[in-house]
Amino acid sequence: MDVFKYYCHDFGYLIREMALEAKQDHVSNGTDFTAGYMAGFHRVVSLMQQQCVGFGVPLEEIRLDGIDPDQDLV
Repeated sequence: MDVFKYYCHDFGYLIREMALEAKQDHVSNGTDFTAGYMAGFHRVVSLMQQQCVGFGVPLEEIRLDGIDPDQDLV
């Protein structure tokens, strides 16, 4: 079960980093593509955070704490 925990821990971190990079790319370039790419990460991060709340998993466990999709990914 430790492998699963480490997977979730790393996966959340990688999603977070990719989402913030997508935001930065959109701020720099502002194309329809970058807007859509960022919106996809908004949806994924939101869903992952909602599932954590539903299952009682602290966001820190998957390293998606400190990011608010509605503020950081729009």
